[in-house]
Amino acid sequence: MVGAGAAGLYTAVCAAREGARVTLVSATPLAESSSWWAQGGLAAAVSADDSPELHLRDTVTAGRGAVRESAARVLCDEAPEAVADLGRLGVRFDADRNGHLALGLEGGHSRRRIVHAGGAATGRRLVRQLSAVVAEHPGIDVLEGRRVVELIVADDRCVGVRLDDGRVIASGGVVLATGGAAALWSRTTNPPGAVGGGLLLAHVAGATLADLELVQFHPTAVVGSDGADGFLVTEAVRGEGATLLDASGERFVDELAPRDEVARAVQRQMAATGASSVGLDMRDVDPALFPNVVTALRQAGIDPERQLIPVAPAAHYMMGGIATDVHGRATLPGLHAVGECSCTGLHGANRLASNSLTECFVFGARAARSAVAEVAPDAAAVESAVASGDTRPIGANPRPISAASRKALWRHAGLERDAAGLRELGADPHPLVRLVAECALARVESRGAHQRRDFPERDPAFDGRHETIGAGGGPVLQTWA
Repeated sequence: MVGAGAAGLYTAVCAAREGARVTLVSATPLAESSSWWAQGGLAAAVSADDSPELHLRDTVTAGRGAVRESAARVLCDEAPEAVADLGRLGVRFDADRNGHLALGLEGGHSRRRIVHAGGAATGRRLVRQLSAVVAEHPGIDVLEGRRVVELIVADDRCVGVRLDDGRVIASGGVVLATGGAAALWSRTTNPPGAVGGGLLLAHVAGATLADLELVQFHPTAVVGSDGADGFLVTEAVRGEGATLLDASGERFVDELAPRDEVARAVQRQMAATGASSVGLDMRDVDPALFPNVVTALRQAGIDPERQLIPVAPAAHYMMGGIATDVHGRATLPGLHAVGECSCTGLHGANRLASNSLTECFVFGARAARSAVAEVAPDAAAVESAVASGDTRPIGANPRPISAASRKALWRHAGLERDAAGLRELGADPHPLVRLVAECALARVESRGAHQRRDFPERDPAFDGRHETIGAGGGPVLQTWA
């Protein structure tokens, strides 16, 4: 198990409950992953006026005709049980005075179905509790402060990993939960480590990646100094009545429309006025509902009870990743992926808010069962693959991305793209930037989070299809069952 965010921790727990001996490799100490910062909650149809079918409808609508419906149906059907299981593991979700789950509303949802823990501190609560469960479980060995630098492949199968200290861990089922890549962009809500290292590990080993051009831009990231720039103000504040205002103090968008619509509306306002931000007004929102948001804003010198918050879009979530089926299996046998580093097709071209945390748990449980069922590798085959040196290591940090590359990615593959800019990106020194550019160049249409100035219309030929890219090949358009 590689990665100790929400997906990695939960997958490790599920695998251990299946009777497996789990080794969890984490580059950071437990409870310091990117998931710690997640403000959103878990989307799950748990109220009397909701249903998995309504959740599915909202997911498909938000995904702009690119959702893999089989994956979306799995998520919507199994989300309520995932919430219940987390409760059994000790996660305390927010409840109303009658003891029922307190459900939030976010953009693109037709019902209140967002389950939170500690308001906008959901990620913190989840990671803290799951880290405690992992640390205490006798079937899980944790290696903190270690990085996987190589996937070991023998007979066209992933049979283990090599760590940055040279250690080799053999396994019949390797699961990557290494997070996304939105920190590749110069303006981002993500912590610095979210640069797609797991995607490159899988790609070099021969696994197929998919939909790398589909990156969601969150509309309400703070524009400011004192370390606040890029701080995400959760969509849930808009669910509780916060509004977006233009330079004259007027609303200009339905704040609860899907994220791609809201982000583009904010971008248009900024372009029309030359301003660097718009105003998020949460003065009528109860600050007690979002204590960590309010505290962070005040530390940055912004009082959300009295002032408008300057916000603008920022790269937030990569909907593409390592291509997997609904059991987390990658195209390279023996390899699985879950969480943001994976791509089941669930999110289509525009992720429905709070489906990502739910994805970690629903598909984490499935990947755990699949990985546990894998046959243990032959020790001699592992030794031979390691000794041959033919396993194509990429290094502990494959070419750290430069400031110039990050700015170029924002400029040429931000909210709007065109062929000229994408071709320029295709010569970038960073391999993942080049892959993003290749996939974006091949999608000659505009859909959801992918907007081409030179191809502004949606092309039905891309409906339900995914841009895939394997080692050594260019993008291939595929239809997934």
